[in-house]
Amino acid sequence: MKAMPRPSRRNSAPQVEPGAGGPDGLDRGMLPGLVGYALRRAQVAVFQDFAREMAETKIPVTPGEFGILVLVSRNVGLSQTALARAIGVDRSTLVPILDRLEHHGLIKRRPSPVDRRTHALELGPTGTALLPVYESAVRRHERRIQRRLAGGEGSTLITALDLLLDGALQP
Repeated sequence: MKAMPRPSRRNSAPQVEPGAGGPDGLDRGMLPGLVGYALRRAQVAVFQDFAREMAETKIPVTPGEFGILVLVSRNVGLSQTALARAIGVDRSTLVPILDRLEHHGLIKRRPSPVDRRTHALELGPTGTALLPVYESAVRRHERRIQRRLAGGEGSTLITALDLLLDGALQP
């Protein structure tokens, strides 16, 4: 079977007329009508704002790391396996995140008193000190996001996202 010739990279950029489509002139075709595309674009914007807010803290964390700190603070002794399940990642993805948090003293891993094969998680001294700082930063970040939404749209959006999540988990 003969391989298809590769297009030249020099001229492979799409040719778009200025002013066509979005504010940047790109024609996005069907993309603006796709829920997943809109979710991803919104997620990028929200995460960028989150990062700007966290940049002001002593040890900046990502949205995922913040979520882990909240879960660990509210569920002292939580196992890594239970945490991975709760946030929807596999353990091999979670371990390097926990390594970073532990390196900065944000969490501590100790042998589980129930199962020696697992670790129990708790906030470290730095995590205990910084969690209130992070929570204040997240509240400011959330207020900025919510300002873009009218009335109860924030609650409606969360409900709609929960419905999507529930549907995504069903076979």
